[in-house]
Amino acid sequence: MSDFIGTKLTMNLGERSYDIILKNGALENLYQFARLDRKVAVVTDSGVPAEYAQRVADQCRESTIITVPQGEASKSFKILETVLRQMLEFNMGRGDLVVAVGGGVVGDLAGFAAASYLRGIRFIQVPTTLLAAVDSSVGGKTAIDLPAGKNLAGAFCQPSLVLCDTDTLNSLPLDIFRDGCAEVIKYGVLYDPKLFAHLEEKGLAFDREAVITRCVELKRDVVMEDEFDTGARMKLNLGHTVGHGVEAKSHFAISHGKAVAIGMAIVSRASACADTPRIVALLEQFGLPTRTDYSADDLFTYTLSDKKRSGGTVNLIIPCAIGDCVIVPTKVESLKSFIQAGL
Repeated sequence: MSDFIGTKLTMNLGERSYDIILKNGALENLYQFARLDRKVAVVTDSGVPAEYAQRVADQCRESTIITVPQGEASKSFKILETVLRQMLEFNMGRGDLVVAVGGGVVGDLAGFAAASYLRGIRFIQVPTTLLAAVDSSVGGKTAIDLPAGKNLAGAFCQPSLVLCDTDTLNSLPLDIFRDGCAEVIKYGVLYDPKLFAHLEEKGLAFDREAVITRCVELKRDVVMEDEFDTGARMKLNLGHTVGHGVEAKSHFAISHGKAVAIGMAIVSRASACADTPRIVALLEQFGLPTRTDYSADDLFTYTLSDKKRSGGTVNLIIPCAIGDCVIVPTKVESLKSFIQAGL
């Protein structure tokens, strides 16, 4: 649009390419970037301000709002079936659209519903949390959880558009905003010492637009290199393997961001990275936990069900320095002692 003021990035994946829009107030103008002249299922959860989904619905020719309970428990077969049934009752066809309005849980669930319904219909990600904006809304991973672990049933399904209205972040409780900061810090540790230093200097007062844009650029570049997570994209799992163990052991009482922060601290300490004190200090500066009361036995048991396990090997992402991390295939029998070294 000629009056567009914001940031537009493009995920170049051939026929699956799409734009990532970051713009204040963009929620009111979704119609400028997407075709809404069809049936649209707007999927959200009870923790997202209801007005956000309504703003999207008001721009559509014909829409229904599907609201699921807030929390990780909604990433289940039961809730997925509920969403699919409501889409069917709305008589949606293959040319219709799903719009996910919310955080990572909503994006994962709605995306998997779109990937499954009639063998796949288009969907749009409208992230309203920092965590979803910088990470989970970009890249096409959709999933639900199984009793054995997190994200064990899902599909790679790229969205048609990601629209991030940064104004929605202003309504986030501080604790949920901090949760997203764990993923922001992750990008600094993985790839960008300047980003890391900016976070050290500014703390929670970091430049939101610049930092979100930088994180999305980094995620985009990695996904374009390795869309299906068989190589370089695995690095984005820094802190996640052990972190998912923390989440599962707590029955998801510990949030994803906090669990990832604990996971990053554990692998940093276990790897004896020279920058471990800076990594741990920055996590703590942002009010994120770096320790857990769970034992190495506890975390080992829950980590074994992680989807990143391949036979007798788990791929761990190990920091060598800020901006330099490596993928280290680790034998399962060595994993418990590694976790113990990082506790």
